Amino acid sequence: MEKLYRRAALLTRILIALLVCTSCQQVTSDQTQYELLIRNAMLVDGTGKAAFPAHVLINGDSIALIDTDTTNTYAANRTINASGLYLTPGFIDTHAHGDPLETPDFSNFLSMGVTTICLGQDGFSPERENLKDWMQEVSSKELGVNVAMFAGHNTLRMLSGIAYDSIPSDKGMAKMEQLLTDALDAGCFGLTTGLEYNPGYYARPEELNRLAKIVGEKGGIIMSHMRNEDDAYVEASIRELLEQGKYCPVHVSHIKVVYGKGESRANRILQLLDSARQQGIEVTADFYPYTASYTGIAILFPDWAKKPYDYQEVLKTRRQELATFLRNKITLRNGPEATLIGSGPYKGKTLGQVAKELNKPFELALMEDIGPYGADGAYFIMDETLQETFLKDKHVMVCSDGSPSMRHPRSYGTFAKVLETYVVKKRLLTLEEAVHKMTGLSAETIGLLNRGLVKEGYKADLLLFKPEEVRENATYENPHQEASGFRYVLVNGAVVREDKEVNTKGAGFMLIK
Repeated sequence: MEKLYRRAALLTRILIALLVCTSCQQVTSDQTQYELLIRNAMLVDGTGKAAFPAHVLINGDSIALIDTDTTNTYAANRTINASGLYLTPGFIDTHAHGDPLETPDFSNFLSMGVTTICLGQDGFSPERENLKDWMQEVSSKELGVNVAMFAGHNTLRMLSGIAYDSIPSDKGMAKMEQLLTDALDAGCFGLTTGLEYNPGYYARPEELNRLAKIVGEKGGIIMSHMRNEDDAYVEASIRELLEQGKYCPVHVSHIKVVYGKGESRANRILQLLDSARQQGIEVTADFYPYTASYTGIAILFPDWAKKPYDYQEVLKTRRQELATFLRNKITLRNGPEATLIGSGPYKGKTLGQVAKELNKPFELALMEDIGPYGADGAYFIMDETLQETFLKDKHVMVCSDGSPSMRHPRSYGTFAKVLETYVVKKRLLTLEEAVHKMTGLSAETIGLLNRGLVKEGYKADLLLFKPEEVRENATYENPHQEASGFRYVLVNGAVVREDKEVNTKGAGFMLIK
């Protein structure tokens, strides 16, 4: 009997051991050695769905595993305890500026959580007939962020010899079409137009539609700084773009209505876009969260005072006419105090301050001391309620329209401001909605594969932060102050920012469509 008791006790101990071992196996998901484990994060995956707790494991530049059972344990070379933090995809800036050959680190973008930027905007790309060579040069740099490239229509016009001709020659048009085809074959994601600028201003719909057919055949998208964003002309400008939308997806760059006011005005524009979608046209838009635009001071001058016309000749022969035009236009644009000079000898001063300093009327200061190509500027011409109505639309994503050198807070603050102002303070968007507008929606629109979502197999462009800690910091007076509050920034699996520590070795790629 005693022997049977001992045998039963032994069997009981073995059974308990087996149960404990089985329990261990249930807690430990696998024995793979991962490079990085992000534990206990609240995951906002970029799709717009509600946040959920998860472990995220990374190998190389990609997300290897997402586990929603946070009781499981894993072996990893490094573990980040993300308790209390949100994990999101890195933000995608659909409309950015800068020269990756000169400032490849793009730290202004990284500081506000941007891990991918789209260059070649407003119709201007590098002045190279062979963009593939330029892209290879960029790839040799230590890029801080990923770069998606677009071909610029204005640049293609100049390279093809069409320049300022309203009607291209057959030879010039064929050359431009070939340049566009080559750029798309080299890996560009589409074409941008800047029809408010020269020489794009001279392009007619027939030319633009021919280019749109090529973009559509190559699976690209057209992003457009439209012909005119003023309240009286913006709908006609949109319709011109929608005509191109019959051949390829189209996108309204930095959607706005200059001089327009109110929610109802924004809704009329959104209804125009919705009507086009119902007819099968793919149309989207992006938005930056500021009521001041920023571009060259030439935006204030009439067409006949800009290239290819001789400005000195205009001053001699049409001086009074130009002064009257500028005085009326500046007055319409909220007066000289609403134009803040951003470059040149008067940077940081309003046009009103410059005029007072020079002791002359503001229109003469603009004509005589600045000129159409003497400065860039910020222009306080937008209505906050109208612009915020655009932001709430499900087809509108976020962009900065900024660069490392631009004297506008959007260059350093845009994506942080969306979180700080529209998620935390105003609660205009939920965190999930805002993240979707800065990640998944952007990637889908552009055609970025394996980015924009926190998903197994996708590239590990990731952020960890608490929304209430994120700060914009940049102001119009001090526009080059980096954003703060992003605890960790990962680009292609590499931790490039950790609290205040910055890894200066670039982890970004030149992306090829």
